[in-house]
Amino acid sequence: MNRHRRRTLRRRGGWLLALFAVLIVAATAGIAVAFPSVAATTCPGCYGMERIRPGLYVEPDLPAARQRQVAEAVDAAARRVEDFYGGRESSPGVLACVTSACYRRIGGGGERGIAVLSRTVMLSPRGIDPVIASHEMSHVELHARLGSRRVPQWFDEGLAVLVSGDPRYLAPETARDRCLVDSKEALPETLEDWLRAAAADQRLYAKAACRVSRWAEANGGRQAVLELIGHVAGGGEFPAAGSADAPS
Repeated sequence: MNRHRRRTLRRRGGWLLALFAVLIVAATAGIAVAFPSVAATTCPGCYGMERIRPGLYVEPDLPAARQRQVAEAVDAAARRVEDFYGGRESSPGVLACVTSACYRRIGGGGERGIAVLSRTVMLSPRGIDPVIASHEMSHVELHARLGSRRVPQWFDEGLAVLVSGDPRYLAPETARDRCLVDSKEALPETLEDWLRAAAADQRLYAKAACRVSRWAEANGGRQAVLELIGHVAGGGEFPAAGSADAPS
């Protein structure tokens, strides 16, 4: 190969590397604009969040007493998840906002909390509470146990309500039947369908919680749920609706 050709190839290589770098920067910027919550959970500090301990971020300049309140709510939520699952296989990061401006900045909307990419939990000012936080942590824990496998979205949501003990959607544990809204209708299987249906039906979470809690009660409680999760995680199918083993 002559010297001129080597110089030409080096120049082309340099241009290609520069173009690749530009594309990476553009892609990163595009993600930050289109999906700020994903970007915020990847780089909390880039969105003004302050780490007060490993895995827990809050907005800056919070008084120490307020930081302790946030940490205590997150710890209480983690204990609920651990108690139900008999341990934890996940350790999600938590971004907690005590102001609406902070929550909007990291990509939050009107929800109380949300699990992002099944690895991080974002909490709004209305979600810094053991119930809401444990609901979102349950999603992360379930997905950690399932790996690449999936369950119907109604089961995922109903289980999160059961784990959190959300009194809006379930009667107290002391109740003979914790179901608040019974329903025989088909419930949404996918996340997209769930979000659409939940926007139109405020009782949807209660319906899913009723279905999961009644099935658990009839089949051995918490242990039956864990066995079902293990079955699916091991490659088994989620029981079809109408079968004797299906949550119904």
